[in-house]
Amino acid sequence: MNELLVDNADITLRVEVTGEGPTILCVHGWPELPHSWRHQVAHFSERGYRVAAMDVRGYGGSSAPEEIERYTLRELSGDVATVAAVLDDEPVILFGHDWGAPIAWQAAIRSPDRVRAVAGLSVPHTPAMPLSLIDLFDQLYADRFFYMLAFQEPGLVESQFAVDIRAALKAVYFGSSGDAPDNAMLATAPRDASFLSVLPEPPHGPLSFMTDDDLDLYATTFERCGMTGAFNRYRALAFDVEANNDVMGATVDQPSCFIAGERDLVRAMVPGIDAFADPGAGCTDFRGSTIIPGAGHWVQQEAPAAVNAALGAFLASL
Repeated sequence: MNELLVDNADITLRVEVTGEGPTILCVHGWPELPHSWRHQVAHFSERGYRVAAMDVRGYGGSSAPEEIERYTLRELSGDVATVAAVLDDEPVILFGHDWGAPIAWQAAIRSPDRVRAVAGLSVPHTPAMPLSLIDLFDQLYADRFFYMLAFQEPGLVESQFAVDIRAALKAVYFGSSGDAPDNAMLATAPRDASFLSVLPEPPHGPLSFMTDDDLDLYATTFERCGMTGAFNRYRALAFDVEANNDVMGATVDQPSCFIAGERDLVRAMVPGIDAFADPGAGCTDFRGSTIIPGAGHWVQQEAPAAVNAALGAFLASL
């Protein structure tokens, strides 16, 4: 693995690069790191691909500006396009998970010359709309707890995590996994409940999909870089509508696919709607979806063999 530093104006982005061949660029979500793609990096770099995994702005070794408006999807997708251009003269294939999926979807829309194809994990492409997602959730969860709303006050949730970052991360990873009770992070609780109090107690030993060494790597990195950059993506939801004025309703026109766990909380985030029912609705060259039984939100870590098989089939279709 080689480390690459890429500058996008005043932002420096750290990228891990493994293997040789056509380029795949992996974009992680919250609260993750390039390490969340370890199974895909190993698998595809051994099969003739150059696999890059970046620290998203606000994470790890990448820049973490203080201003919340610097974390819009427009800015983050620009980071991806810049990294893609440095990695390869040819358009790259994007794998995106959690927030990395919307970032990848938007990079494909905004920089079609830099993106050959997109595999979105856990979050289907929803064309930009003139309503802030945070305003929508404020209405839908007017009388009860919702984690994105709990993240809005700067410094509050960071202080909760800072008490014991490793324990907090373990609770998040377990609580959104297929091993936890259904939709644990969407549990009914008072609107003003603290985020960590809502999560179920994780097992005392290692998680089924993550060794203690894996968890230590996440914890050590976040202890060093802090969590504010990670939470600022949620706070920037209020800025996305204006930033996306030029791409309202835009579809993803490159070849695309969707992969998710059957028990992913994203599926039930909007009450009464299965978000995975038609994941290709916003894509014009959709190659299919794979919903993996028993898996939760961390699908590429919980079910790496199934995810790699689905991604391999997608790559073979290109």
